Amino acid sequence: MQTWRDGWARATEAADALRAALAALGLPEAAWNGIRPHVTQTGRPYVDLGTLQAHVVEQIAEAVRAATVSVR
Repeated sequence: MQTWRDGWARATEAADALRAALAALGLPEAAWNGIRPHVTQTGRPYVDLGTLQAHVVEQIAEAVRAATVSVR
């Protein structure tokens, strides 16, 4: 059971981090409210992104590309 709880905590933290990043991009909550933590029976953490609108995914892609360029 502890493995599942640890997985839930990790999935929740990851989902929260992504929500915060999308909010920082200026996206309204309605654009990312489908993001949910998920854990398998064995405790493996996942983040379900739900269905995102195309313009939201384009903004995410732009932010990732910009971060990649700044790291180089």
